[in-house]
Amino acid sequence: MPAGSESAASDFRRDFALMRAEIGKVIVGQQEVIDAVLTCLLADGHVLLEGVPGLGKTLLIRTLSRVLDLRFSRIQFTPDLMPADIVGTNLVVEDAAGQKYFEFQPGPIFANIILADEINRASPKTQSALLESMGEEQVTVDGTTHHLARPFMVIATQNPIEHQGTYPLPEAQLDRFLMRVSVGYPGRDDELSILSGDGGDPALHNLRPVVTSETIEAMGRHAAQIHVSVALSSYLVDLATVTRRHRQLSLGMSPRATLGLQQTARVRAAALGRSFVIPDDVRALLHPVVAHRLIVSPEAQIQGVTAVEVLDDVLRSVPVPVDAPVN
Repeated sequence: MPAGSESAASDFRRDFALMRAEIGKVIVGQQEVIDAVLTCLLADGHVLLEGVPGLGKTLLIRTLSRVLDLRFSRIQFTPDLMPADIVGTNLVVEDAAGQKYFEFQPGPIFANIILADEINRASPKTQSALLESMGEEQVTVDGTTHHLARPFMVIATQNPIEHQGTYPLPEAQLDRFLMRVSVGYPGRDDELSILSGDGGDPALHNLRPVVTSETIEAMGRHAAQIHVSVALSSYLVDLATVTRRHRQLSLGMSPRATLGLQQTARVRAAALGRSFVIPDDVRALLHPVVAHRLIVSPEAQIQGVTAVEVLDDVLRSVPVPVDAPVN
């Protein structure tokens, strides 16, 4: 590995560890969730957080923006929220000479870290307002395109238990999220630590930024250069092919899902100090990257089969390439 690459790899691992540690001062007992959010950020993706109220989803996002010294914006999704409330609108203004003209007033989407809180409470029309921004990092209002700041990341939350007054996210919207992550209850020791005053809102005010937006961009470029062997690429495609033919699925992995799995595997490899992806990287990320994109067949749903169980079966049925890189 060239000297410059060795330096970039060392910087990546150091900065990733710094971000993990700083966020961990506030968010206690959710290390896997923290890693998933950071992985999505560095893979240039968006994340859907699922969990019941009170688990610290909003606090995690506020903490992330503080640690990264990025502009944070919160959008509370409600049934009466309109697309213009998200992307902005053109307003008629009048200059000193009395001439009237349209001036674009940007909405809260014009930030670096966007919290789409309770995204499934808004109507499908309003949900779709996020599609262009999440896919192309831009918004179009009255025929004019406005580019968003970088880095740009949407972190949406939803309560998987409560369904009254909600609108399920359609497949096209779900596919825009690089990962779906479940936020669970902390362990006993972690909850005792929370009760003793460690972490939480008080600790948030003592945080300091540990990286800049330029650092995030550089880390993303480094991760994109992590080597993926031909054998690993074939393994990714084989996994996708099996899901598309699986008898218990109506919809398998899309090419976007395969690409997302490769991107996140690269970030994981870089965070662990490797310059190449191994099968364990792919297997560790398969569920959060792919499960929400699959549709279980009606027959399998009646039998209680879940997308996670199907993916477990896929992992068992696809041989791990013997000539792939290993640790």
